[in-house]
Amino acid sequence: MSTFKPGLVYTPVTPFTPDLKIDFSRFEKLLEFHLRNGAEALAIQMHAGESVSLADAEQRKVLDMTIKQVKGRVPVIAHVSDSGTAIAAERARYAQNAGAAAVIATTPYYWTPPPAMLLEHFAQIGAAVNIPFLVFYSPDEMGGAKLSTELVLKLIERLPNFTGMVDRSLDWQFMINIVSNAWRVRPDFQLLAGNEYMVSAGAVGATGMFTSLAGVAPGLVRELYKICRTEKYMDARKSQEQLVEVLQIVKRAGAGGLKGAMRMMGRDCGQPRPPLDPLSADGYAKLAEQLGGLAILGGEPRGW
Repeated sequence: MSTFKPGLVYTPVTPFTPDLKIDFSRFEKLLEFHLRNGAEALAIQMHAGESVSLADAEQRKVLDMTIKQVKGRVPVIAHVSDSGTAIAAERARYAQNAGAAAVIATTPYYWTPPPAMLLEHFAQIGAAVNIPFLVFYSPDEMGGAKLSTELVLKLIERLPNFTGMVDRSLDWQFMINIVSNAWRVRPDFQLLAGNEYMVSAGAVGATGMFTSLAGVAPGLVRELYKICRTEKYMDARKSQEQLVEVLQIVKRAGAGGLKGAMRMMGRDCGQPRPPLDPLSADGYAKLAEQLGGLAILGGEPRGW
């Protein structure tokens, strides 16, 4: 299998209408916005896209529409996670048949299986397809099962298509252990940052980055990634600090912060679905005021 290199991966939100149905017309605009503004790959229905709030039929429709809209301009990575192993494996098969370039899965929702069962969960998902398979590790977000270097190495042994690890743990020692050990048995194994902390991840060995803030500040995201890929990490610190400032404002606003920030930049994608809290009028006003005070957003695109 040729090496799959996702590079700079944008993770789109899922736009909703006021009655919380998927707004496919606006989603087409969002995809084109991402493609015009530096996406090297798209990861569809990640947690930024509210994957757990989408029914199976909705997930399939969004994936099908994305692949049709993108027309091979960049790889499309399909998020196939579920708490049930067989369900996730079936989602992976559907994604491959639909034309996805790769699939990605995280630890099971709700369950906290022991290491042996967690290994089996990932192994069955990866074995269901022959396209590249990525594991997304976000222990704080998932609040459950932990991954170990030993488990990752066992998964490499079992799956020839296990391409890489997307890490959002910010556990630098874990990331160092992964790359230093995985590269001994699979030299083309990849580590990718699961968020916008690319300076530290890149210094460890990350070759790519998943980002949801590309919907807000794609110029700053691209600048950070470009500098880090040249390994000039001291030069990248300013961009990293600026992007983290945006990230912290968005996070403080709560579940509706990302869509609120996109709305402030002229790309309204509606509110999140329950049980995520919508952004109140006062909450949006505060968010808009804080982001509006950042000079670094002055050069970012407005509207679609």
